[in-house]
Amino acid sequence: MTGGAGFIGSHLVDRLVDQGDDVTVLDDFSTGRRSNIRDHAERDTVRIIEGTILDEALVETLADGCDRVFHLAAAVGVAHIIANPLGSIQVNSRGTENVLTACAHHERKVLIASSSEVYGRGGQVPMHEDDDRILGSTVIPRWSYATAKALDEHLLLAHAAQGLRGVIVRYFNIYGPRMDPQGYGSVMATFLRQALTREPLTVYGDGLQTRCFTYIDDCIDGTMLAMELPSAEGQVFNVGNAATETAIAELARRVIETTGSPSSIVHETYESHFGKGFEDTRRRVPSAARASEGLGWTARVDLDAGLRRTLESWEQQDSG
Repeated sequence: MTGGAGFIGSHLVDRLVDQGDDVTVLDDFSTGRRSNIRDHAERDTVRIIEGTILDEALVETLADGCDRVFHLAAAVGVAHIIANPLGSIQVNSRGTENVLTACAHHERKVLIASSSEVYGRGGQVPMHEDDDRILGSTVIPRWSYATAKALDEHLLLAHAAQGLRGVIVRYFNIYGPRMDPQGYGSVMATFLRQALTREPLTVYGDGLQTRCFTYIDDCIDGTMLAMELPSAEGQVFNVGNAATETAIAELARRVIETTGSPSSIVHETYESHFGKGFEDTRRRVPSAARASEGLGWTARVDLDAGLRRTLESWEQQDSG
């Protein structure tokens, strides 16, 4: 597995270990954390390789030793993409090309984790896997992430047309225990950190932009089903909780209520944080029909329950 020390990847490692799999993790620890998989390392249930998916020879060797590959390694988070667009593009495109080439060479089944960012600005909602993509100008750095992830999907589908067994999942705002408290790619993590430290919760723009938040357990369920079912091969699946469309300002209020924080809510311009010319998506709502029909997957954890579980995990971590 690539990116196995990250937020989502480490939960996937847990699931695989629980079902008796031997797991090899490749991670450069740029955003992944050793603490996420420390217990597995101490029990020797997981082999951990520190390295990058840009190392073609390393990826080739590791793919040869596996029977299937979960590819989750990526440069993520709008702030990171804007700060280092070149490095992000290289990891998200060239790195994925290395993984897919190695899997094709050794005939290993592969799942790649894509993103709702692929839809770009979005058109109609809910967003279906086969909908057109609507992107902004190439001079706006944030769209480079959407473009790179779309290229990843094109690469897998092109390999699949030549016999590679592979599947794509598009994640929609995954949250839960082990999110990075600095919120590198998650408004949820940022709000929780700000609430717990009694800082004002920062909402950009008018706060009426909406997202659909998907709890980590539901995400892992969908990911595992996509990998396990032969009928899913060669397809793209949204993994998102369509029932949780929530305005960002409303999310801030619910985080404050759940944490009991005295924090206030402040509104700032996008430009003040992301720079001039930043563009956001007004609504991002998945259609879960294909995942429901093709995988038998439905998100089960509602936003309030997921918030409580996430908060409890953060409090336990602090007390430990």
